[in-house]
Amino acid sequence: MILELERKSNEEIIKFQELELVKLLQYLNSNSPFYKNHFSKNKVDLTSIKNYADLVKLPVTTKDDLQNQNWDFLCVQKNKIKEYCSTSGTMGTPVTIGLTKNDIDRLGYNEYLSFLAIDGNADDIYLLMLSLDRQFMAGIAYYEGARKLGAGIIRSGAGNFPMQIDLIQRLSPNVIIAVPSTILSLISYANEKEIDLNGTSVRKIVCIGENIRNEDFSFNELGQRITNAWNVELFSTYASTEQQTAFTECEAGKGSHHHPELLIFEIVDDDNNQLPPGEIGELTITTLSVEGMPLLRYKTGDVCTYFTEPCSCGRMTNRISPIIGRKQQLIKYKGTTLYPQSVFNILNSIENIKEYAVEVFKNEIGNDEMIIYIAVQDPNDELDFKIKRTLQSMLRVLPEVKYLSLDEIHKMQISDDKRKVSKLKDLR
Repeated sequence: MILELERKSNEEIIKFQELELVKLLQYLNSNSPFYKNHFSKNKVDLTSIKNYADLVKLPVTTKDDLQNQNWDFLCVQKNKIKEYCSTSGTMGTPVTIGLTKNDIDRLGYNEYLSFLAIDGNADDIYLLMLSLDRQFMAGIAYYEGARKLGAGIIRSGAGNFPMQIDLIQRLSPNVIIAVPSTILSLISYANEKEIDLNGTSVRKIVCIGENIRNEDFSFNELGQRITNAWNVELFSTYASTEQQTAFTECEAGKGSHHHPELLIFEIVDDDNNQLPPGEIGELTITTLSVEGMPLLRYKTGDVCTYFTEPCSCGRMTNRISPIIGRKQQLIKYKGTTLYPQSVFNILNSIENIKEYAVEVFKNEIGNDEMIIYIAVQDPNDELDFKIKRTLQSMLRVLPEVKYLSLDEIHKMQISDDKRKVSKLKDLR
């Protein structure tokens, strides 16, 4: 099902959003301590902001602003906050996002739209292999979205692969929502136990938290390894806690669709100027219909591009590309500039690697250094040569490689004060 707004022309969608933008500016100026001061300090004439192009007259908001002045973003009395969510803290101090009842409903509506994009319906049964605790917004969003769709829900959480297989075999879900590397681990467990996943009910997997596609929309190594082992449809998503909105692929797999009633987005250069379709820049978002903690021209730190041509699915909405990297995580190593994702893609392509972690730090003269920690089934000289040759040829530089046990790698990936498993340990 495609909603009426998604069928409108790009010009009609922009006009709709411009009206919503004016309402948002009035709301922020009246209710947000941060933005009221932000506008005054930067001498912003709100009456001059009337269309999409005028957004460049507004100063941007950054993660530092949210971290340093978290509660100044709150636009309602605290007794209106019904859910407290938090960022994972992988990029510094965690940020708390307070949601009103309407904001929670909005979260559900957003994922309802995402499920419609993958041809979801009330007959589906969703296995939620993700956290529904520890202030994780995505867990609530997917749960509420599936409820709005009228689908069945199995809240299994992450890990515990014997339990996941048992649930799949007994309850017959046809859709899984999970981190793709977790799916790889599930496949590995099933292979060890000689369980035929292709004989199960699962037909679709919605992937969160990690890229499964290259910039040309082909599956990257992670996506390829999953689809080679399991005959399922994979769908990529992109979201963040701060924006309270997700971009999700449709069955065409040519970029993640924008929900224009929920978000205005820009791709901007280093000077915060808007870039045209096809050019790479930083994703910058403005939330619509958020009551608790709306954001205006918030720089996500994520680098991508976007496309405006109509999609073959029938939707006219813009689409963003796979995320190329995070600006803060850019590594300058021995004369080569790269994002961690490019290292992850290479490591995912080497079948003998069971798990890995990448550590980045500054050396004594202030240059970036990188160590790759790897767990393999049977370390030997031949495999070591293959891994290093692959890294050298694809990265054009060879980082230091160290071999650890699987348990040691898992301990590196998980920190007691962090919610997410992280393959990058950035000490800079």
